[in-house]
Amino acid sequence: MRIENSFNPVRGVGEKTERKLWEAGVTHWEAFDGSVVGQTLSDRIESFIETAQERLDRGAYDFFAECVPANSHWRLFENAGSEACYLDIETTGLSRERNVVTTVSLYQNGTAETLVRGDDLTADRLAARLDSVPLLVTFNGRRFDVPFLEYNFDLDLTLPHMDLYSACRTVGLTGGLSEVERSLGIERDRPDISGRDAVRLWHEYERGSESALETLVEYNQADTINLEPIATEVTTRLDETIFRDAYSTTD
Repeated sequence: MRIENSFNPVRGVGEKTERKLWEAGVTHWEAFDGSVVGQTLSDRIESFIETAQERLDRGAYDFFAECVPANSHWRLFENAGSEACYLDIETTGLSRERNVVTTVSLYQNGTAETLVRGDDLTADRLAARLDSVPLLVTFNGRRFDVPFLEYNFDLDLTLPHMDLYSACRTVGLTGGLSEVERSLGIERDRPDISGRDAVRLWHEYERGSESALETLVEYNQADTINLEPIATEVTTRLDETIFRDAYSTTD
């Protein structure tokens, strides 16, 4: 599944209409045949394809953040490839109004990096780092990581976002990140830490323990790195499910 297989960003195209197009052999923008749908909808789809192809060609992925339904952002995963950016944050608590972000780890193109509060974790650095990202991948990031970053750094992170928390549940993988990792056989060199442990390590670092920061960063980076195999498995399952449903049912 690539974004070019998708017609659901168009107003009036739901799951049934998209399946109807696929069943008629219209599985890619280039194959669009207006005779499969009515004239009004055909015009909308053709207009979308023209604009979307131009934006895709020049890497303007923010366009898709606005028009693609949130639960379909995973369809950009194959387009993004190694440029997909896996993100996880650590904080001093659960309230974005009362607590602060301590570390932000990002994994992209096989490289992990961590921005640290009081050092290189700034609004400008975050904005620049995420500016050209084609797809953000998180675990529960829509409800936690992104709102926390937007509030703490006065950012507007409008970019395509695959939240694995909800995507995992769609394909039957439940529980938190650690539970999903175990279900998929993804192992860590060291056991994961709790949110309370992350807060403790940060406070130890504030009191002068560099080793506490090293441990916190290690776990934070492991969270982002492990998102990649999860995303790969989940999108494969979503692909199988969506095409199976399309070709096993009729309108």
